[in-house]
Amino acid sequence: MLRRRPPRPASADDLLTTLGRLTAQARQSAELQRARVELAEVLQREMLPAALPELPGLRTAARYAPARHGLAIGGDWYDGFPLPDGSLAFSVGDVQGHDVEAAAFMGQIRIGLRAVAAHAPDPGEVLSRANDLLLSIDCELFATCTFVRYDPATRELASARAGHVPGVWATTDRRWGVAEDPGGLPLGVLPGQRYPVTRRRLTAAGTFVLLTDGVIEGPSFPIEAGLAQVARVVSARAGDDPDEIAAAVMCVAELTGHTDDAAVIVLRHGGDGRGAG
Repeated sequence: MLRRRPPRPASADDLLTTLGRLTAQARQSAELQRARVELAEVLQREMLPAALPELPGLRTAARYAPARHGLAIGGDWYDGFPLPDGSLAFSVGDVQGHDVEAAAFMGQIRIGLRAVAAHAPDPGEVLSRANDLLLSIDCELFATCTFVRYDPATRELASARAGHVPGVWATTDRRWGVAEDPGGLPLGVLPGQRYPVTRRRLTAAGTFVLLTDGVIEGPSFPIEAGLAQVARVVSARAGDDPDEIAAAVMCVAELTGHTDDAAVIVLRHGGDGRGAG
């Protein structure tokens, strides 16, 4: 019969060698993760517009903040661009996931929305066509989005939502509210979706704010509480400079202790005395 040799106790040198190998693997993994986070953040910032368009009677501002701990970057965006008929389009959204793939998908959505909006003036139709376009590229990711169109001739703000958090509005006469408009499923989930459109005639000076859930939701801070806090901030500053309003709204993200990235668009209307709200 063969007798099994008892295992040799690990020496101190063996333990140090094993510990060194595990440490090197952990360091390599951490460096790879840091590189991916940095790349996602660069992609995110480079894809966001340097400035938003404005018109007489409509001033704009935007803010973006990466995730607090740098581990959830890549999905949020904002955008604004003129349309062929002289109106302005604005979008804000959040892609599923927080990595380089999410940042790249975000860029595809922004380009897709711009391309569709040039030929579909109705915000609901824009989201419907963009939804089918995203499904056609066979990507497993999806995105929430709010798309709005401002018509300077009628001072109408038309908006549609695809699974996104509501916006907040306030007027300089101290009226305010949360824009709980009806919406549809996020983009990239099911084909053939239809998105209802809400139309607002901006008849009093004020502010309309679009944002992502990274602004209003934190580890122990529900979305409803965050929306209420943003509404209070916007109501108190509805007539201020849009850059100041955007900065004040982004401060809510610090209050919530956000772990996600965050984006804000401020549409300050009626600033030239024409009225709007």
